Amino acid sequence: MEQFTITRRLLQEFSRLDDARRRRQSGIFVAEGTKCVLELLATFHCRYLFARTEWLEEHAASLAAATVDTTAAVDGATLRQLTRLPSAPPVIAYFEQRPAAPLIERGCLTVALDRIQDPGNLGTIIRCCDWFGVRRIIADTETVDCYNPKAVQATMGALAHIEVAYGRLDEILADSPVPVFGTFLDGDDIYHAELPAEGVIVLGNEGRGISEAVGRTVTKRLYIPPYPADASHVESLNVGMAAAIVLSQFRSRHG
Repeated sequence: MEQFTITRRLLQEFSRLDDARRRRQSGIFVAEGTKCVLELLATFHCRYLFARTEWLEEHAASLAAATVDTTAAVDGATLRQLTRLPSAPPVIAYFEQRPAAPLIERGCLTVALDRIQDPGNLGTIIRCCDWFGVRRIIADTETVDCYNPKAVQATMGALAHIEVAYGRLDEILADSPVPVFGTFLDGDDIYHAELPAEGVIVLGNEGRGISEAVGRTVTKRLYIPPYPADASHVESLNVGMAAAIVLSQFRSRHG
């Protein structure tokens, strides 16, 4: 195994990955913890992987099958220097970002994100998409970066299976070859609506919902009703929870 010293310059480079502009410039992102790192190793090119010796020995087969430029055994003090988590995980890795085109294809479901701001919510949505077999997400340019460290951690490795592309969402959806669905308070009850096997599902901003420009591209408005309808409820669902409900309803009609 290569002997490797993490220099002050490299530590500074890694610490700058919290900033979206710096991440774009460097072309890399960070993932921490066994589950997340192992999932990403299967599909992403890894520039650096730092781990405890026992972790490297336990996962030698996974590392042999992956593309890793630099692998190094480090101690707990080094991992504590690198981590963004409350306690240092046994492995931290830095991966190359993957380019993606904002395409909408027939015959499948695509999720579109309109100004999602919280990286934890984005990570949850990516996990939901992975669970329900959605392989492409299209996000507008105001949506948080999918390579944000908090978003990556929240995906628990699901980012390995999902293509996330960014662009002008209203323009992309205006040319959609499949129906575009969005959730609104005046929409049709999702539990009784006809839901096809193909389409785009738009999820709106946590506080403001779907924007007016994107809303004009929606061809079918849906509503997730509370239960019971006449009882007192919270004002709205978390967008990650809404994603899980909507995707489960689409999939349940075509299982």
